[in-house]
Parts: sequence; structure tokens; C-alpha cells
Amino acid sequence: MMDKISRVRVSSCYLPLAHPISDAKVLTGRQKPMTEIAMLFAEIETADGHGGLGFSYSKRAGGPGQFAHAKEIAPVLVGEDPSDISRLWDKLCWAGASVGRSGMATQAIGAFDVALWDLKAKRAGLSLAKLLGTHRDSVRCYNTSGGFLHTPIEQLKANAAASIARGIGGIKLKVGQPDGALDIQRVEAVRTHLGDAVPIMVDANQQWDRPTAQRMCRIFEQFNLVWIEEPLDAYDHEGHAALALQFDTPIATGEMLTSAAEHADLIRHRAADYLMPDAPRVGGITPFLKVAALAEHAGLMLAPHFAMELHIHLAAAYPREPWVEHFEWLEPLFDERIEIRDGRMLVPTRPGLGLTLSGQARGWTREQFSFPS
Repeated sequence: MMDKISRVRVSSCYLPLAHPISDAKVLTGRQKPMTEIAMLFAEIETADGHGGLGFSYSKRAGGPGQFAHAKEIAPVLVGEDPSDISRLWDKLCWAGASVGRSGMATQAIGAFDVALWDLKAKRAGLSLAKLLGTHRDSVRCYNTSGGFLHTPIEQLKANAAASIARGIGGIKLKVGQPDGALDIQRVEAVRTHLGDAVPIMVDANQQWDRPTAQRMCRIFEQFNLVWIEEPLDAYDHEGHAALALQFDTPIATGEMLTSAAEHADLIRHRAADYLMPDAPRVGGITPFLKVAALAEHAGLMLAPHFAMELHIHLAAAYPREPWVEHFEWLEPLFDERIEIRDGRMLVPTRPGLGLTLSGQARGWTREQFSFPS
């Protein structure tokens, strides 16, 4: 007998950050400092007693919109076979097609899609990585949370050294300030402090124009960086492609794209050496796997953005050696922790994502919707 989805629950949870976070978008006046992350959780139950947990998220704005869209489309899942994930993605998409097939709409779908994959792996008694087919049992990782622009240089150096001592493999520094000399000073200080052997990345968060990006990329060549991330607007594929062709330092971008189709256009332009898809942003694991297949075919390296609790599984299944971004921000939401050793994250072996929501996550929940009610 076919198992069927019997209940769907969505929750809107707001995760407070310990300190206001500033990157280049704040220093250029385009955004305010980030103080919380809006999480959208989806929990799916079946008639046979199986369950799956998925999530999406939004920073600074969009959390209420994601939750509202998820409430509207959630009922179409009830009565369906949870194994038919690709078909259910299409059904969810068409249920809300009038608002488009990217952006907030697909981010709401992402929470359901992740929950369905989590459920499927649990039913198989496998971790998500094993269900997809792993190429490795650990993945290189780098820390971003210690390198934001609000951090003074001495603290920046201390944060970087502490991350390496903890076993994290690389350090990413935010750049893109109005005064580029400050960016150079900060990168040079950390490179000198850590030495030449430690992998360092930089991220301009889309805040340079083309002449500034060329100038800064040329200067940064001396620091032997793993990549320069988002030097230009996320949709300036031609500009990114020109930088990737001109400089030895790889160009990384893709985190702001919100569909597989947008990533396909980026790849067609050869606009990145490192592709940085974000599974919740593109609509979940189903479209992420399409992006990964395109990236592999194009010979690109992979470094998924944020949400290490999910992306560790997806990166483990990518044929070429990837990087995963270490952010401890989401840890209070879950009872489990990812183990880090010798510069790498160990892929969890628990069934599914290997995650359960913490009591703290329940406490930060502001709204819930269940169907049937």
C-alpha cells in the first residue's frame, strides 16, 4: 500500500543574533545591520508514521511573506505519495505560479522539498548524503562569521586564529567598503597573521562597479586567495565572466540566485569558477541537484552558501572537492552539532538530515499553521 502525506505543519521562527551584523551592503547604505534570521520550518507526517523536517530562511526581510506563501500552498501536499518529490515540487510551484517561479515563492517551496528529502532518507535508513550518493565522508570548510566588516582588525585576527585552532580549514573576510584601502589593510593583516598556507577567501557582497572590481581583483592577486566572491552585482554575468577570464584568483558567485534557471544562465556565461548555490533559496534539494549537475558538466567547483546543516550533505555528493561555509548561527535551532576535524566537516551519519528542532527553536516560533487543522 502506498504511504500518504497526512499532515503538514509550517512554522515561522525568528533566530536572534548575538550582535548586529554588517557587511558591505550596510556600509554602502543599501541595507541595515542584520539582527535576526527568519526561519521557515516545514514538518511533514505520513499515514504510516514517518516524518520529515525541512527549512528555508530569510535575512532582513521576507520572513512573513515566505510563511504566508507556505500556508497557502501547504494543503496541496496532503494525500500525496511523499516519494514523488519532483512531481510534488512541480505541484507546489503551480499552486502559487501567479507569483513566479523564483524568489520568495521558491524559497517557501524549499522548506517542503527539504522535508520530503529528509523523510525519504529516514524511510531508507540512510543519511541524506548516502541517499544521494557520497563521494567523501568529510568536506573542506571555511568560517565566515568571524570576518564581518563591523569587526575591528585585532579582533578579526583573533577570530581567524581561533577558527583555525578549532579545526576549520579556511577563513573568509568581508570586503567592499567605500574605502578600498581599508579592505586591503584588513586582508593583508590577516594573511600576515595566519601565514601563507591558510586558505583565505574574500567577499564583496556585490558592492563594486566594474572598474573598482578590476582594480581590487588585481591588488588581491598578491594574497593568494582561494576566491573573490561577488565582486559585482549578482546578475552581471558578463562582468563576472570578464574577471574570471582575466585574473588567476577564482571568481565565486551564485548565492543570490533563486532558481535553477538563473544558475543555468550564469553557467552559460562562464561567470564563475566557484558556483555558490543556496538550496533553500533555489527552492530546495530538487532544484539544487539540477544546478549541481549543470555545474559538474561545466567543470565548475562548488561552494554552497550558508546553511551548513543542509549543505554538508549536498556537498558530499558533488564529484569535485567542494567547500562548505561554516556559520554557527543556526546551531541553537537544532539539538545536534556537526563535527569538525583537521580543516573539514564530517558528514553526519544519522538518518535524513540528522536534525531535530530544539526547544529553543520552539520558543522562538511566532506563528504556526497545520493542515488539516
